[in-house]
Amino acid sequence: MKISVFGCGYLGAVHAACMASLGHEVVGIDIVPEQVRALSRGEAPFFEPDLPGLLAEGVAGGRLRFSVDPGDASPATVHFVCVNTPQKKGEYGADLSHLNAVIESILAVVKPGDVIVGKSTVPVGTAERLLARITAVEPEAELLWNPEFLREGHAVQDTLSPDRFVYGYVDGPQGRDAAAKLDEVYAVALSDGVPKLETDLATAQLVKVAANSFLATKISFVNAMAELCEATGADVTQLADAIGYDDRIGRKFLNAGLGFGGGCLPKDIRAFMARAGELGVDQALTFLREVDSINMRRRVRMVDLAREVCGGSIVGRRLAVLGSAFKPDSDDIRDSPALSVAAQMQLQGARVLVTDPRAIDNARKKWPDLEFASTVEEAVAESEAVLLLTEWPEYVELDPADLKRLVAVPRMIDGRNCLEPARWRAAGWTYRALGRP
Repeated sequence: MKISVFGCGYLGAVHAACMASLGHEVVGIDIVPEQVRALSRGEAPFFEPDLPGLLAEGVAGGRLRFSVDPGDASPATVHFVCVNTPQKKGEYGADLSHLNAVIESILAVVKPGDVIVGKSTVPVGTAERLLARITAVEPEAELLWNPEFLREGHAVQDTLSPDRFVYGYVDGPQGRDAAAKLDEVYAVALSDGVPKLETDLATAQLVKVAANSFLATKISFVNAMAELCEATGADVTQLADAIGYDDRIGRKFLNAGLGFGGGCLPKDIRAFMARAGELGVDQALTFLREVDSINMRRRVRMVDLAREVCGGSIVGRRLAVLGSAFKPDSDDIRDSPALSVAAQMQLQGARVLVTDPRAIDNARKKWPDLEFASTVEEAVAESEAVLLLTEWPEYVELDPADLKRLVAVPRMIDGRNCLEPARWRAAGWTYRALGRP
């Protein structure tokens, strides 16, 4: 099929490369010339496992190309909308200006029978407004909402073999024909048995934000338990293990620590609260304010823990921070808890040295006042405390005996509860973690 993908950031670049790998003819449209040039060379402008190979293969094979000209999307019959919907400055609501602009660009090339597929995360009610605009210009075009459920670090796998597809559209002959075209796009995954749910537009728009809100709530719940454990001397990891055996609860994402960040969960739950207020049902989501608050408190508590470990003050202390990305297997630093903690400690008088396997360049651009090291050894040299804030495998597997020879004082603060305390203490380290005695 001939496909266009509007917006070639994280979501769009991955989607375009994956669709080309399935044999479709794909053109990606973006307004950033440097990004388009990099993608046209088959180069990923961000780190995502397995993406570089797919990009290079698609470009070399002629099935994948990129352009700044929306007119190049005119041969396509399916147009995917993959633009970012960031949080508005100074507000909780989502900024839909990029989305609105992309729809106007698509309307300049849309033809009768074309299908526009929204993948961006939007406030409920957005798709209905866009559909009215689309049908006013081209009554025989159709809009479906097909939310994405990508996990950074697993985005290629999640695109090619997702755990479900959701199609939201207005029921009727035109909507069903559009859904059939989307079935052709996803034919390989559907033939492999990936479940498909067909819903109305409102439900499809709510699925992603509801899923992210539930995940954020689960993470903040275990971090609230960590606060209680710190007050009582209990161990939050053992607590999580015990309640995780209940299959109604499950153990996944019951990992106490520094909390969530990134470009999705924080802004999505805030936009969800803002939209609920606009709909007059803000009380239904007031609990998300506490979810957000618990999450932000973890960052403050990490700084407090560093101060405790260092004898009551971090002024003038040399501190090493392992990790700047918001999660491992990513170079994404948006709303990174690790960088937030590093910046707070620096503002409070510490000398902070940050390292990360992939995200240093991005972090340096966003936080130029922080100091960065290219290796763990450089970061921890003569440090008086080491804070593990992003659970990269290479950090989890560090040898405490080897690391001890490099530091001034062997103090480890495990911000992700990912190390074995007994192993580090046996090697002579003072070990502390959020929610553990």
